[in-house]
Amino acid sequence: MTEAAELPPAPEQARDVFGDRFADAVRYAELLAEAGVQRGLIGPREVPRLWERHLLNCAVLSEVVPEGVTVCDVGSGAGLPGIPLALVREDLKITLLEPLLRRTNFLTEVVELLGLDHVTVVRGRAEEVMGKLNPVHVVTARAVAPLDRLATWGIPLLRPYGEMLALKGDTAEEELKSASTALSKLGAVATSIVHVGEGVVDPMSTVVRVEVGESPGGVRFAAKRAKAARTGRARRRRG
Repeated sequence: MTEAAELPPAPEQARDVFGDRFADAVRYAELLAEAGVQRGLIGPREVPRLWERHLLNCAVLSEVVPEGVTVCDVGSGAGLPGIPLALVREDLKITLLEPLLRRTNFLTEVVELLGLDHVTVVRGRAEEVMGKLNPVHVVTARAVAPLDRLATWGIPLLRPYGEMLALKGDTAEEELKSASTALSKLGAVATSIVHVGEGVVDPMSTVVRVEVGESPGGVRFAAKRAKAARTGRARRRRG
């Protein structure tokens, strides 16, 4: 049996980034390194670089999230980027959306343990919850799927004039180019690549920003959204 890798001490930047929530960030890192590895949520090789590659890399996403908005973290997995974002931004209302039970169980435990009252865990796939979840201002995602496929899941969850923020790596520009047609059909009106985390992470985190107009998801999803809304109203009347 391979010996578990040891979690390194938190870098000094983490104290600045997480502020009053630094102790909670340390506890979250410990949970990822222990239960996260044991339950197969992250690989044991990720433990030595949990801070730089995962927690800080995700926390700096807060630089481009507006104040006081609603956020849905699609395919949240072990809580990245949703949990680090929640630790640094208590002004946000965050939904962690994840289809797998073992992951939602872990997320629920983390949220309760860290007292993240502004975070809700929902089990389900993005395409299943459309019309059941209130549309959000911002959709976040990290390492979920190529951009064109991710957009078909994330953009329909947005409210009009919302935005999807996807943490990507070296392939960001290439993915954005290849997804341009699909994004237009989904109602995107502007796209850009933003680098965040200067002085905190090296290299800086790369974020693909997709802004939508008045019809998130385009014509195809407008009909689905309307149908889901009608079904919801009918259920409430029966209830």
